[in-house]
Amino acid sequence: MTENIAGLSPGQQQLLNTWLPGAEVVTDHSWGLVGTTVLELRHGTEHYILKAGDGNDHHLAQEIRAHHRWLRPWTSIGRAPELLGADRRAKLVVTRYLPGRLVEGTEDEHRPQTYRQAGRLLARLHGQESIDDPAFEAREQEKALLWLDQPHRIAPGVLARLRRTVQSWPTPPSRLVPTHGDWHPRNWLIHEGTVSAIDFGRADLRPAFTDLARLCAQQFRANPPLEAAFLDGYGADPRQQEAWHRNRIREAIGTAVWAYRVGADQFEQQGHRMIAEALADDPHRHGPR
Repeated sequence: MTENIAGLSPGQQQLLNTWLPGAEVVTDHSWGLVGTTVLELRHGTEHYILKAGDGNDHHLAQEIRAHHRWLRPWTSIGRAPELLGADRRAKLVVTRYLPGRLVEGTEDEHRPQTYRQAGRLLARLHGQESIDDPAFEAREQEKALLWLDQPHRIAPGVLARLRRTVQSWPTPPSRLVPTHGDWHPRNWLIHEGTVSAIDFGRADLRPAFTDLARLCAQQFRANPPLEAAFLDGYGADPRQQEAWHRNRIREAIGTAVWAYRVGADQFEQQGHRMIAEALADDPHRHGPR
């Protein structure tokens, strides 16, 4: 019987007892800003990763769907964790431990070869299927306006401009592919020089270029050669000028408002910078970076 683990509900604990009886906690990898518990477990000689959502969690269902539908191109070559057990109702996922260290905060975060590998890896995910969606842009426009209705610290003048800008957007059809949704070095592992992917709680069907949003706001902004290496690995630049600009504004709004909600001050400041830079850019005069 597994000893009761802090952060798990009785139902989650019962499932874990069934899947990995006697498992012991090795390390708590929880981020702390959201109500998701992430633990490294040891069961016999093997290690596993457990993710457990609280009552407000809506990402575990997306992670489970990603494992069932889209991760085969990665798990088949050992570049993403293999699913051991998952329960949507209990909001519990257990995967086999994938060796490696996070790229973020290490020297590998600044090496072009890391990004070349990440680009190749992402192309495998994006390339497995695509669908045409006539309503994606309209849904995203509505979400952006809903974000602006929530509490935030966006200045009144900037807020008014954002509303006018978002409301003026066209809503053309979109080509959607399986996307990671949070693709940047915090969700990459590197082991013996090989980059792998983790954390699929935002995986969904979206335009391919949306997976470049976090990188362009952070690593590519400070180090353009990393962008060149990434695109070399990916094989093309998926960004479309006006659609990319709309996505930049949506990402900026979501970053600033979400970070304010969870009290992530540094991330909130990044969101305000992203807003200023996106509004300053004229997509009719400048192509995507």
